[in-house]
Amino acid sequence: MQSPPKVFRTKHSRVYCDGSGQVDPALGHPRIYLRIDDETGFVECGYCDRRFVLEGGPADQPGS
Repeated sequence: MQSPPKVFRTKHSRVYCDGSGQVDPALGHPRIYLRIDDETGFVECGYCDRRFVLEGGPADQPGS
């Protein structure tokens, strides 16, 4: 069973992900820039599956 993605709450609708040391850039995780969708309130990194949730948005749930 795969563990759920790590969730980062943010106040900004534009974020970047580079694996933050968890994924070696040599393994294929460059720094990428992502935009949080207004309707869903989150975006996921296609390389490491981290989820970025907009604070106060539709996906923002207490305890996440």
